[in-house]
Amino acid sequence: MVQFPVAKLNDFFALIAKNSDVYLPVTNKRTNEAEFSKWTTGVELSDKLNTVRSAKDFFFPQTENMAEFKMEGKSIEVIDIRKEHNDFVVFGVRACDAASFLILDSVYLADPVDTYYKDRREHGTVITLACSETKPTCFCKLFNIDPANPAGDASAWITNSTVFIEANTEKGEKLLALLSDFAQNAQPSSVDTYKKEIAAVMEKQPFAHVNMEKFKGENLLELFNSPKWAHLSQSCLGCGTCTFVCPTCQCYDIRDFDTGHGIKRFRCWDSCMYSDFTKMAHGNPRLTQLERFRQRFMHKLVYHPDNHEGTYGCVGCGRCLVKCPISMNIVKVMKELGEDA
Repeated sequence: MVQFPVAKLNDFFALIAKNSDVYLPVTNKRTNEAEFSKWTTGVELSDKLNTVRSAKDFFFPQTENMAEFKMEGKSIEVIDIRKEHNDFVVFGVRACDAASFLILDSVYLADPVDTYYKDRREHGTVITLACSETKPTCFCKLFNIDPANPAGDASAWITNSTVFIEANTEKGEKLLALLSDFAQNAQPSSVDTYKKEIAAVMEKQPFAHVNMEKFKGENLLELFNSPKWAHLSQSCLGCGTCTFVCPTCQCYDIRDFDTGHGIKRFRCWDSCMYSDFTKMAHGNPRLTQLERFRQRFMHKLVYHPDNHEGTYGCVGCGRCLVKCPISMNIVKVMKELGEDA
């Protein structure tokens, strides 16, 4: 573990930026919300708790070109447009988003490996930032995520006057090696009091102790056939906002675009809330909004943990609570379906 004064935080970013692009949460002056932005001289780390969009974008972007095709008569040339990405560092990732990368890894790094995602993961170094406060909409504790120990390649804690950084992986060790003349060594115990304060705050969160006992594979059919889905989904607009702000949603569509002088194949995020999601030649297997609504939450709470050694498909970041236009969210679903447990 190393430490340096908070006043030298921008000097730290400048040092890292000599070798890699650096991204960090920055407050948008127009919206007064935090969003990840590339660091340049004068850019300041946001004091907001979390970003509007998650750090997922760095590894699984909303749109991504995959291949190009050129056709002459009956001849088709396939052009591989993949290229090696430059190294980059993402600073200020919260524990919830860091946990979401493990969920995405379990999908995109499983056989067959998604090489587009894999390349970004290999070139990206994630420096997480412990939460010094929480919002009423935070519920990461439900999924055994500790905001005081936020994982990543390196973890950072910012106290009133000092920044502490500890390496967790080989990438983190390489990053800390760059700080040998910049930072001083510190003992891990230096942040123990800070961690205890964060833990105490989390215990008082409104959603810290929602009953999760019901959400097990053995209760799959009971949950799937629950009559409660009817009124839970009644107000859902099918807008997909919850899926687009979610750090763990991983669905995408692949489309071809005729540029007039060739074809570009790209993928873009998709949503299980949309009426044409998984549409096939014979039609759509989920014809109603109730079925689509149920699919989203059953996947997060039952299907994913049943297939991934108990790991839920949600990390409790609270973005869907904040952004849903009709105030429907995963916590309401958990509380209502789990109240009989």
